[in-house]
Amino acid sequence: MSDTPLNAMAVFARVVECGSFSAAAQDLGMTPSGVSRHVSRLEATLGASLLQRTTRAFALTELGQSVYAACARMTAAAREVTALAGEHGGTPHGVLRVSAPVSFGQAWLAPRLPALLNKYPGLDLQLTLADRMVDLVEEGLDVAVRIARELAPGLAARPLREVRYRLVASPRYLARHGTPAAPADLPAARCLYLGYGNFGERWTLRHHAGGEAVVVRIPPRLTLNNSLAIMAMVERDAGIGLVPDFSFGSALDEGRVVTVLPEWDILEPYIGTAYAVYTPTRHVPPKVRAFVDHLAATANEPPASAGALPQ
Repeated sequence: MSDTPLNAMAVFARVVECGSFSAAAQDLGMTPSGVSRHVSRLEATLGASLLQRTTRAFALTELGQSVYAACARMTAAAREVTALAGEHGGTPHGVLRVSAPVSFGQAWLAPRLPALLNKYPGLDLQLTLADRMVDLVEEGLDVAVRIARELAPGLAARPLREVRYRLVASPRYLARHGTPAAPADLPAARCLYLGYGNFGERWTLRHHAGGEAVVVRIPPRLTLNNSLAIMAMVERDAGIGLVPDFSFGSALDEGRVVTVLPEWDILEPYIGTAYAVYTPTRHVPPKVRAFVDHLAATANEPPASAGALPQ
C-alpha cells in the first residue's frame, strides 16, 4: 500500500473499526508496524494526536472521533465506487460486512449463510452479532439486520419476516406447576423474560377473538438479556419463557416445549419486523443485493433447507 494521505485515512479507519493495530494489520494484509506508520503519518499531517495509546489498547481523542467519522465516510464512498465496476460484472465478490442482533443472528441468520457462500465463491462474509444500534457508515458495515416496529428514515430497507413473541414452557414444568388458563394466572407463575429496555415487566395481551387488551405485571423473578439463554432454561424446566418465535422452532417441533396461552397475542413492544437495512445508493453493490435477496427468498423456509450446502 503506497504512502498517500488517502491510504493513511483508510488505514486509520480500519484500526478504529478492528479495535487494534494487529487486527487491522491482519485485515489489510499489512504488518502492525506498517499500520502504525500510516497512523503516525496521518497524525503528523494533521499536527495532532488521534489516538491515546496504552500498552494494550487505545482510545480516540476528541479530534480522532471527528477524523474517524470523516474517514469512515470516505472509505464507504470508496467501496461504492469499487462496487460500480462489480455492477457491470454482476457477480457478488469481496468482503461483505454484516451486523445482526445476537439471538436472531445465531438462531435465524447464521443457518442461512452456508448456501449463500456456496453460491458465490468470491464472496467473503464478516458477521458481527451485537444487541445495539449500529451506524453503517461509521462502523464500515454493508448491511445490518434490525428488528423494529418502524425504522428511522435515511436507510434503504427490505422486510424479511415478522417477529412475534410467544409464551413457552416444558411439559414437565407445566405438569408440576399447572398451566395458566388466562393472563391473570401469569403473575403467580415463574416467568422468564428479557427485562431490559422496553422489554419490561408490564405485558399487554389480546385474545385472538378480539376484545379489550389485558395488562398484567410479571414479577421479575428471573430476567436475562438473551432469548436463547431463556430457551435453555425453559427446556430445563425453569419456568415459562416469553421468547421470539425464531428461538423455539425446533424445540416446539420436537416436543421439548409447548406454547402457553396460544390463543393470546403479546403486543408491543413484543412484536416487530426483521429488516435488512443498508445505505441507499444509486447502484446497490451486487454483494449487498445478493445477501438481501437470499434472506428474503429463504425467510419462510426452515433453516435446515435455507442454509444447507448441497450433498
